[in-house]
Amino acid sequence: MTALIVTGCPRADPDEVAALARFGVATVHEAAGRTGYLGPAIRPVHLGSRVGGTAVTAVCWPGDNLMIHAAVEECRPGDILVVTTTSASTDGAFGELLATSLRHRGVHGLVTTGGVRDVAELHAMGFPVFSGAVSAQGTVKATAGAVNVPVSINGQRIAPGDAVLADDDGVMVVPRAGVGDAIIAARDRVAKEDAARAAFQAGELGLDRYGLRAVLAGQGVEYVAYEAYLDRQ
Repeated sequence: MTALIVTGCPRADPDEVAALARFGVATVHEAAGRTGYLGPAIRPVHLGSRVGGTAVTAVCWPGDNLMIHAAVEECRPGDILVVTTTSASTDGAFGELLATSLRHRGVHGLVTTGGVRDVAELHAMGFPVFSGAVSAQGTVKATAGAVNVPVSINGQRIAPGDAVLADDDGVMVVPRAGVGDAIIAARDRVAKEDAARAAFQAGELGLDRYGLRAVLAGQGVEYVAYEAYLDRQ
């Protein structure tokens, strides 16, 4: 890996990212064709946050958070810091002090494949953190990595400036060039969900609304009365 820090990266429009985040990860993920989800291993450290921001990326060596400190300098208001390691690591590379520094710079949160600590303090601060682990094991600051280079998490590519959305359902990425289209798709999905919700409140069944009876029949599913079922035993 080349040790470098890329500066001045273009970012998705912050107003569009904020608008997209309001829909929530599950809705945007479905609307975007079920793409961009970083997987169930990255979970919120505390519940109740729904955030969106533009990605600043950091690649660290296991057990080393030097490049997180370097990445802080590259962060602007509205960013989300995304951290990966060159190989798997659960060490607590991020905690309250780094969160304090990021908050001063207007950063909306942290996403990391690795570990975090100071969970109680992060919760008290209300700083959104989504991580692969929680660990009291600390780290050193010794080995150079990279900042603002494309990274891959669970097969999803995250480039600097892409939109990152995170809430209690998980984390996803929307490429910078696709944010506008994702907003349109999410609005359409919300409208469909609103119509379905009203129908369900009126008593309609999903089997009928979504045409699932034909799917069941196509799979050979039959309805059998209880007495007839007992006769088959």
